[in-house]
Amino acid sequence: MGGIGEERDISIQSGRSVAQALRQAGINVITSDIGPNNLDILEDDTIDVFFIALHGKFGEDGQLQQILEDKSLCYTGSGAEASKSAFDKLASKECFVNAGITAPRAISFDGRPGPAELEKQLLQLSERFVIKPARQGSTIGVTIADNPKSALEAAQQCLCKFGDCIIEEFIPGKEITVGILTNMALPIIEIRSKTGFYDYQAKYIDEQTEYLFDTIDPIVAAKIQADAISCFNALGLRHFARVDFRLSDDRIGYALEANTIPGLTTHSLLPKAAEKAGIPMSELCVRIIKAALKNKNNKQHLFNQTVNSQT
Repeated sequence: MGGIGEERDISIQSGRSVAQALRQAGINVITSDIGPNNLDILEDDTIDVFFIALHGKFGEDGQLQQILEDKSLCYTGSGAEASKSAFDKLASKECFVNAGITAPRAISFDGRPGPAELEKQLLQLSERFVIKPARQGSTIGVTIADNPKSALEAAQQCLCKFGDCIIEEFIPGKEITVGILTNMALPIIEIRSKTGFYDYQAKYIDEQTEYLFDTIDPIVAAKIQADAISCFNALGLRHFARVDFRLSDDRIGYALEANTIPGLTTHSLLPKAAEKAGIPMSELCVRIIKAALKNKNNKQHLFNQTVNSQT
């Protein structure tokens, strides 16, 4: 837990929640505030599996996963390449579209083209816009703009602070999310924030944000859950994740992004959805660990088969 990303404080909360849940399940747990310059915990050969509760940079973008893979260590969550793809919002959006999943139209912005050309592109894209960093989490750096000029200004500010960003068409409708546990879609949560924008404030500070179940027509809900699984599989994810959608006024689900290490605090969405499905926090975390160990055992079995066939 911890790490170096903008979501460090939330990661520490997630890590503590996971540790408590696993201890309640009778599992021995060591916690570590890890970072690129503090990897000593990876040398502890008494550890059977590393449970990654790092959000954002270094923890969710494939960097830590690659280090663990290079050391042949067992860990929870998606692999390095899948994590890297999911963390890049434009790359994951392209992956969704290629898999036949509806997603908001968007353009990338790295400072080019110039303002006049970009404004022309935006006029063809939408009337309202969502501007977000290409690689970031927890709605950090996300703004909504009501016209191309405001969108351009927001994109330039986002670029200066976070690097490459995307400008996406705004989809009026409901904010919903689907948790996934070992390739099973959990109950859909509709999120209603006080301001109508589910930003960092609404997620972690505002006590008036509502999290509602059973607000969507069952047929529509089943389609969105199926799309969430398709997003999960299209990116090559594993063990657990959360896929965020906008449900438009004409009941079409637009896939926004996949979170490979979603929040795991007591107030986070994945644990809420699991609880609704009858899976308490301790069981949720144990299932994730079992999935990681099963993945490791399958890899070992395939390796043994390869060695035996060669000899």
